[in-house]
Order: sequence, then C-alpha cells, then structure tokens
Amino acid sequence: MALIRPTEATESLRRTGPGRAVALLVLVGLAALIPLLGPSVAAHGTGEATAADSGVVALLRTVLFAALCVQVGELFAAGLGRGVPAAPAVRPVSWAPYAAVVGFAAAATAGELAPHGHGSRGGVLALLEAVAFAVAGLCALTRRPNRQVWPLTAVILAEALRAHPPTESAPLIGSGLTVVHLTCSALWAGGLLNVLRTLRAWDDTRAGTALLGRYARAAAVLFAAVTTTGLCSSLRRMPSEAVLDQLTTTAYGRVLLAKVLVVGAVALLALRARTRLRRAPDPLAACSPARVEIVALGVVVAVSGLLTALPLPGKG
Repeated sequence: MALIRPTEATESLRRTGPGRAVALLVLVGLAALIPLLGPSVAAHGTGEATAADSGVVALLRTVLFAALCVQVGELFAAGLGRGVPAAPAVRPVSWAPYAAVVGFAAAATAGELAPHGHGSRGGVLALLEAVAFAVAGLCALTRRPNRQVWPLTAVILAEALRAHPPTESAPLIGSGLTVVHLTCSALWAGGLLNVLRTLRAWDDTRAGTALLGRYARAAAVLFAAVTTTGLCSSLRRMPSEAVLDQLTTTAYGRVLLAKVLVVGAVALLALRARTRLRRAPDPLAACSPARVEIVALGVVVAVSGLLTALPLPGKG
C-alpha cells in the first residue's frame, strides 16, 4: 500500500511550540476562574447563601471531572482506533497515569472538605473515588490498561450516589440518570480530546478520516443521551411549573442556563465539523472546529463542577 502524503490539515495537527503551551495554560487558568468565582457571581441578587468553601469545592469537582474525562476518553479513543482498517500502530503518550494522580488528589481533598470529613457519607464516597482513581492509575501502567474501566466505573457510581443522597425523592432514579449523564459526557469530551491527540500521532490521512468518522457517529448518540438525561435531571430538581422563573432567579438555574447555552454552542461546532468531514476536499479540515469544540467542552466541564457546589432551588 502506497504511503499517503500528509496534507496541510495533517501537518497543522503536528505543529508544536511554546505558543501552544502558553495558550493552553491561559485557557486552563481562565477555566479555573469559573468554579472559583462562580458561586458568588451566580448567587448575586438571588438572596441565596453559598458555603464559604463552595468555590474550592466546585474547582475540585471540575478537576475530578476533567481527570475522569481524560481517562475514559483515552480508553474510548483507543477502542475506536482499533476498529480503523490499517490503522497506524503508533499511539500518543498516555495521560491516564497523570490524570489518575490529579483525580486522586481532587477526590481526597473534596472528602476532607465534606461536612464531618471522611466520616460522613460524602466523605466515604470521596475516599472511594480517590482509591478508585489510584487503582485506575496502576492499571494504566500495566500491559492491560483496559482494566481501568472497572475502577473508573466505581468513580462514576460513587459520584452518582454522592449527588443524590437518600434524603431526596427517588434517589436511585437520580443516581441512574447521573451515571448515564456522566458516562456519556466523559466519553464525548474525553473521546474528542484523545481522538485529536491520536490524529497528531498518525501520518495516515485515510486512517485519520476514518477515525474522525467513527467518533462523529458515536458522538451523535452520546449527545442525545447527555441532553436527555440532563433534561430529566433538571426537571427532577426544578419543578416544571417553576423552571422558567428559577432559571433566572436562582444560582443553580442561572448556571444551568449557562451550561445549556454552551452545550448548544458545542453542538453547532460538532455539526460544522461533521459537515466538513463529509463535504470538504480534505476531511481532516474538520479538526479546526473540533479543536474549538474541545475548548467549549472544557467550559462545560467547569460549569458542571460549579453546579455541584450550588444549593438546589428552594434549598439554599
């Protein structure tokens, strides 16, 4: 089989330099401001009270979600890559061990900040998440990194149980919705990140196009699942007859509205990338909107972390 000459789009994926690193650091810093400053900004004028450490808790949740996305997405992208005919054997350097360390630190610290520390229900679940991240990190260093799926599942289950304490109505239904929502969100965001990283490691335009196509088809299903479960979860926490009012008069509603708008923007970017993938002379031109999409998805992760630290409507 003749080698395919890398196109301009492929070459752009391989460019590195200090400018990219600086831009990444700036984006991470700006994203960190969302959970840190978000609680006070969102609650301004609502009459709701937020905890003194709500900004720190929101930041820790954001970091935890980001670490989960990196690890889950790496497994997802690797699985998609194995299904590409004649895919190059080269793979990007794994970020999973580093993400596991970050996730462990975030979960353990969040447990210490929980009411009554690690002795509380929230503290115990946070400790379980920390242990699961540690096990996932060890699995990532073995010859069978796919084993990470089990401890990462434990992280998702623990987070779903933490988000829905037994005191709320039908907590198991809420936890089930959160499991699906969090899993699909991690596959969507983390999968795109690692697909783009894989494309940078490949020189084969045909294989890269096939990988992007496989991801695009899966992302459409994931987006539908994220949207459906997010809507159901929101209606459970915000009565349907008061949703429109609470979207602007409560901190939770305002942040939820912001998340919906950002997710909508992500959907438009994904649609543009898919259109380019189908119609452009060079399908890898879809990488340009995809890179913007991953930045927007990072904002979604930060807003999601912020939501977990805000009082529910009527409970502030």
